Amino acid sequence: MKNKIIILDTTLRDGEQALKASLKVKEKLKIAISLEKMGVDVIESGFPISSPGDFKSIQKISQVIKNSKICSLARCLEKDIDVAAEAMSSSDLFRIHLFLGTSDIHVKSKLKKNFEEIIEMTVSSIKRALRYTDDIEFSCEDAGRTSLDNLCKIVEKAIHAGAKTINIPDTVGYAIPNKFGKIIKVLKNKVYNIDKAVISVHCHNDLGMAVANSISAIQAGARQIEGTINGLGERAGNAALEEIIMAIKLHEKSLNVYTTIKHKEIYKTSQIVSRICNIAIPINKAIVGSNAFSHSSGIHQDGVLKNKKNYEIIDPKVIGLKTVRLNLTSRSGRAAVKFYMKEMGYHESNYNIDQLYSKFLKLADERGQVFDYDLEALAFSDKIKEKISYYKLEYFSMKKKIEGSTVVKIKLSFKKKKHTFTMKTNDSLIETIYLLLKKLTNYHFLMKEIQLNVEKNNKKEIKKINIRANYNNRSFYGIGVTEDIIESIVQAMVNVINNIRRYKKIKNI
Repeated sequence: MKNKIIILDTTLRDGEQALKASLKVKEKLKIAISLEKMGVDVIESGFPISSPGDFKSIQKISQVIKNSKICSLARCLEKDIDVAAEAMSSSDLFRIHLFLGTSDIHVKSKLKKNFEEIIEMTVSSIKRALRYTDDIEFSCEDAGRTSLDNLCKIVEKAIHAGAKTINIPDTVGYAIPNKFGKIIKVLKNKVYNIDKAVISVHCHNDLGMAVANSISAIQAGARQIEGTINGLGERAGNAALEEIIMAIKLHEKSLNVYTTIKHKEIYKTSQIVSRICNIAIPINKAIVGSNAFSHSSGIHQDGVLKNKKNYEIIDPKVIGLKTVRLNLTSRSGRAAVKFYMKEMGYHESNYNIDQLYSKFLKLADERGQVFDYDLEALAFSDKIKEKISYYKLEYFSMKKKIEGSTVVKIKLSFKKKKHTFTMKTNDSLIETIYLLLKKLTNYHFLMKEIQLNVEKNNKKEIKKINIRANYNNRSFYGIGVTEDIIESIVQAMVNVINNIRRYKKIKNI
């Protein structure tokens, strides 16, 4: 019989600690709702004693979330426990997550106590927390560096006191898979009452092994995994839940475990967390990176077109992505070019593949990446009688008014004429710019995706914006690169408009 793996998400607690600024209540609630839709079992919503803002966020989340269990962190201190319970009082079922350092270095240098005092604090704190709920989790902070004898001793006492979940954190990302798995096996074999609690693990990624350590723990008997969406967290981050969840799904039979996660919500949730936290997802990030289901090598593209399983172990539809993407680069072969031309409705008799491929390689060497509408332009450029006119961004500015509104001014040149539009708004700047450009060009495209990458150049932060928009059921892309993020967005939108304009011109041949 397969065992269920409980998924505890700590994006709103441990993940938020990695951000430059705390999230607002509305932002935390949006993430919590997304996690609930994804089917996360336990949402660790914050550390309520840490700030009034965190307390309010947990209160609001407790009022709204009904299908996932709400959990809050507390030190082994009476006030922490009382405040945690108060913050979650609107929830019918909640968990208090207690933690206390157990390694020699934490006990002696941070807490300045002996181990017997640590055990006394643990037991008394669990008993106090039981006044509010019978769902108590206890974390042995820095368990990865705690002696096995001490770890077994405190786990036994914590379970006897009433803890239903025992968390074994690799707090500093020190462990390696075989040794971390051994810790779980020792607890399973030596702690007489271990069967009365769920063993959980919470791994950090300082050595890049958080996911591997988590899987090793599952193999050894852990039945709860803690982590964050996109691997957010202190220092090098936490175990990325999307990676663990998909590893379990792919190896369900051999691991003999399963989750109740709604896999089709993974990609959407990842994007929401990235956008709200303003942390870009690396393109090569497993499962949710933009390159995770894209192929650039001509050999790989040809193989995928013949059978996706040649180079894909996961169907992108499983995580909520509709299609695989073949990147058109100088490494692409004729198979990818033919594929895109066919997707756009062209037969090989409509164009000369040798001539098109030759032009394509030259453009790909110059630009790096080519899109399907670029292929159209290359295939039929000799049939365009007149040069295509494009929009050019001449000037952009935005000024905050005292009353809180913003005045946005955009100047575009087109066919040697300059057009200036100004709008005063209290709404989103991106939405305002979007409406201004649609009004000016009369191209009613729909924004689908905005990705931000920050690059450092001579101590300056360059904001590179990649936009994907839909027009006439086609995807169009635009890139903006400036020091100012909003100006980069304007530039990228103008590029989208110009790509649409060229597309329309080709279609009218």
